[in-house]
Amino acid sequence: MSGPATQQGTNAEVPSLQPGAERAASGTNAATPSGPLVRVTHVTKRFTVERDLLGRPTREVRAVDDVSLAIERGETLGLVGESGCGKSTLGRVMLRLIEPSAGEIVFEGRDIAKLGERELRPLRRRMQIVFQDPYSSLNPRMTVRATLAEALRIHGLVSSPSEEEQRVASLLSRVGLRPEHMRRYPHEFSGGQRQRIGIARALAVEPSFIVLDEPISALDVSIQAQVVNLLGDLQDDLGLSYLFIAHDLSVVEFISDRVAVMYLGRVVESARSEDLYGAPRHPYTKALLASAPVPDPTRRREHPPLKGDVPSPLDPPRGCTFHPRCPLAEPGVCDQQAPPLVELRPKHFVACFKA
Repeated sequence: MSGPATQQGTNAEVPSLQPGAERAASGTNAATPSGPLVRVTHVTKRFTVERDLLGRPTREVRAVDDVSLAIERGETLGLVGESGCGKSTLGRVMLRLIEPSAGEIVFEGRDIAKLGERELRPLRRRMQIVFQDPYSSLNPRMTVRATLAEALRIHGLVSSPSEEEQRVASLLSRVGLRPEHMRRYPHEFSGGQRQRIGIARALAVEPSFIVLDEPISALDVSIQAQVVNLLGDLQDDLGLSYLFIAHDLSVVEFISDRVAVMYLGRVVESARSEDLYGAPRHPYTKALLASAPVPDPTRRREHPPLKGDVPSPLDPPRGCTFHPRCPLAEPGVCDQQAPPLVELRPKHFVACFKA
């Protein structure tokens, strides 16, 4: 059995992260101003957890609750929030890997929520996903070539074995791996290399939109910056749009053009990255930023960290779902009515009566 392949760049200095705004300014392919590539409107996803004797739902969880957002062409939208808030579910619903319970999902001008599987199939190759765990997302019995070529064959993108090999070699080179790696199996690679293979698999079918579901959380810190910079370079070269789901707020700040914050299935704040990090308005966003580690022991936190646990989605609080943990909650107001998402400043939306 061969040992793990050497991670490219391991002995080199780890590259620094480039902020999304700087990366966009330096990129060769600017976003085309032709409207959002992806737009979801009032999207809801309910999961049934209990049924009666006749099979009718008696208890449901709203994993995604009335979410509306848009992603422009060539843009990265960061999506943050605590575990269980519905981030990954929303990403899968946007790709129709999970069927929405309600709402509209417009991709490249078509409402894919209403399309049948036959109509949806040609669009599937235009929207892809990179999964969180590079160890379980690859078939251990398939070589890298077989993994990448499978998508090419399914969508009719190659016509001969020689063309298939050329395409696979090109994909591996694009993500920083060597063409000869195509004959190896997943266990022969490090975690960072496996995630590069996952990225290559997503790129194989020439997508315009990729959901990145916590793509670096399972990787060593020394590799994370390399993968983030790779994603930025690919976006510049190919004009890709990303939904970047993550827990690491510092990484989200660097890679994202805009950021949306979710809490118990709802978007509570969204804004340009520099606005949200520089002047957050929702108390939950402020608490999230306060909880992020800062490499300065003398720096005082401007906002207190969150107290208490996230309420159960099986029994969410009435009114604003954040009010039991909110230092600004007003009895008789916040515990009675859910605040709408309103535009407080240009392109800065907040769902809070006290913002």
